[in-house]
Amino acid sequence: MSSRLIALGLCLGLAACGGKAPPRNLDNACSIASQRADIYRAMKKTERKWGVPVHVQMATIHQESRFKDNARTPYQWGLGVIPMGRQSSAYGYAQALDGTWDEYRRGPGRSGAKRSNIRDATDFIGWYMDASWRTLGIPKSDAKRQYLAYHEGRGGYARGSYNSKPWLLSVASSVESRAYAYKQQLRACGK
Repeated sequence: MSSRLIALGLCLGLAACGGKAPPRNLDNACSIASQRADIYRAMKKTERKWGVPVHVQMATIHQESRFKDNARTPYQWGLGVIPMGRQSSAYGYAQALDGTWDEYRRGPGRSGAKRSNIRDATDFIGWYMDASWRTLGIPKSDAKRQYLAYHEGRGGYARGSYNSKPWLLSVASSVESRAYAYKQQLRACGK
């Protein structure tokens, strides 16, 4: 068999295993919306259902997975060479943990919801941030505080656990800046 056929077979096999490719220009909300209309449609639907603005969802997903449908946390290594499992059960676009995802599926989600499905992931984010608004009073448009509650959990946020994590405060500020930039870009391109 020729090496070209083998290479083609490998490429097709790898393509069949993966999901949709993330958008190429993650710094431009209009580019994301035009390259992956499914992402933008899912976010608009979530905005209508839960009231969480598209730019807040977009900045959250950018931070959590860089729009990779099958994103996972890195492995932990013992003695630098022994794989000890993943850092957490976070998976998919929204990097939802197993327990929180199960709670969502038992609640407003559907039992067959998948973390690698953009519609399910954005609905999850909307559900989670709506609950953070209802229980903690965090405005749905406040990307920084919503992200802190998303990352730490609502209990952790209420206890102020993020205050002892300067790196997380920096990340949340980046999410806030990105959300603001996305908002301006979406306005400029008429979205």
